[in-house]
This record gives sequence, C-alpha cells and structure tokens, in this order.
Amino acid sequence: MTKALVTGGAGFIGSNLIEELIKTMDEIIVVDDLSMGLKSNLPDSDKITFYQESITNYDFMKELLVSKKPDYIYLLAAVASVADSVARPLETHEINQNANLFILETIRTNNLPVKKILFASSAAVYGDDPELPKQESSQIKPLTPYAIDKFATERFVVDYGQLYGLNTVCVRFFNVYGPKQNPKSPYSGVLSIISDAISQNKTFTLFGDGSQTRDFVFVGDVIQALLLLMRTPEAMHDVYNVATGKTTSLKDVIKAYENIAGKKLNVEYKDARDGDIKDSAADITQLSNLGYKPQYDIQSGLNVYWQSLAK
Repeated sequence: MTKALVTGGAGFIGSNLIEELIKTMDEIIVVDDLSMGLKSNLPDSDKITFYQESITNYDFMKELLVSKKPDYIYLLAAVASVADSVARPLETHEINQNANLFILETIRTNNLPVKKILFASSAAVYGDDPELPKQESSQIKPLTPYAIDKFATERFVVDYGQLYGLNTVCVRFFNVYGPKQNPKSPYSGVLSIISDAISQNKTFTLFGDGSQTRDFVFVGDVIQALLLLMRTPEAMHDVYNVATGKTTSLKDVIKAYENIAGKKLNVEYKDARDGDIKDSAADITQLSNLGYKPQYDIQSGLNVYWQSLAK
C-alpha cells in the first residue's frame, strides 16, 4: 500500500498535485491549516485523509509520521507571502523553516522508511541579482525572511539527505498560475489578480509600464515536474528550477488574456515600486535533462485557467 503525505495539500499547488496522486497512490494524507487553502480544492476521494492542522503542531506531526509511515512526502506548506514574512519574520520562520526541519528530524530519529522527500522552494532565493537566466548554481541573494527561510530549508533538506541517507530533492518554483489559485488571497500571483479583475470588471493596478518579464509556468507543468522528480532515482540531494525557460512581459500577458476573455482589462498605471524585480528568467536545463517538457505556453495555459474560472 503506497502512501503520500502532502503538507499544504489544500492549497493551490498541493490540491492540483493530489488530483494526480489519487490516480496512482493508495492513500494521500493531507495536512493543511486552511489559512490559505480551501478544503473544497480537494478532489472527492476516499483515498484522501484530511487533517486540519498546522505543521507547527509538533506532537501531532510526530504522531502522524510515526503511525502513518508515508512512503512519499511533499513539503508544500508555507506562509507564501513575502510581505507577510517581512511583517512577521519570527512567526513565518516557524512555519517556513522550523516545522520542516522538525519533520526531517522526526524521520531521522525514528528511522522512518520514507522513500523520498520533496521540498518546495522558490525563485525568490535568487533575489535581484541581474544575471539571467537563473541557473541552480547562480548567485543566491535572498532579500526577505521568506527567501532566507526557503534557501535555508533547501540546504537542510539536501544536507539531511546526504548526512543521514535520506532520499531528498528540492524545487524552486518560478511564477506558477492556473486553476484553484485564489485571487482573493494576499499571497496570490499576478495572473490570478488579473484573472479576477478581468472576470469581475475590476481595475488592475500595474506598477511600472508593463515591460517587466516573468517565467510564467502553468500548474499542470509544475505537477509534471514534481511527479518526475519523485520517480527519478538520480534526482536526489539536488535543487531544480521549475519553470518553462521562456519569459513573457506583463503587457503581453494582458493582451493574451484580453483575447481569450474577449474583453478589455481596466488598467491603472502607477510608478514602479522600490524593490520590485524587473526581469526574471529560468534556465531549466537540469530538469529538462531528466525528460521534463512543458506542455503549456502562456496562451494555452491562460486558456485553461480562464475556462476553469467560468465553471
């Protein structure tokens, strides 16, 4: 009987992952405190065991890990807001680093038979270093408590693997978008905010002239990458960029979205904000070498996303 544990499983990426996992796993254990996720995001399946708990509840997490003994663990739970980490650095550190370290330590000290552990990090670890595209070996320059915690936890996950013989791997997500991304969340990506504005006829505030670029990756491609890394033995004790390897400006995204939606977006232009990163681009050679091929360009990904909002 194969079991997977997904922390943060009721969130945007976690719930999309679980839709795929129920096809191959016997049981999926979901831990989510619903501070950002929604229970309604989860597919209706008797394979899912859901716990509304925080990963910072150490007694609960230890009991769960020791009793359930999951084969595969996806560490997706996080306070995913950079702004929140700046406002509450110590509290967010508890979730974004310490709670993940506790999970690793529980696995080590109880000698649990986990087949593989994947930790979700972020392109935020690269900061504003101008060198592009970002390779996994590029300079690390975390500018916020969120990015510091993500990088530090990456190192713990990789080094625990090497020191204690655990199979571990990390990913750095770039700009992920797609169904189940909650535009009302303060943590939401720019594409879900644009989606909300265009569907609800709201005004979208654009900081700068719209020429800033991002590597927008559709959530379906992200899930493909996570499953590939989990089943590939050589993807171990390493970090992988998860993106498309292509960049799109915000201006072009808005234009593409207007074409799909068949209506204009109301845009209010404001000065660029201090600290906003102008351009971001990913080198995905390392992941591509394992057989990863993004299936969605910005047009097809936005199309699926728009259709999901119309449901």
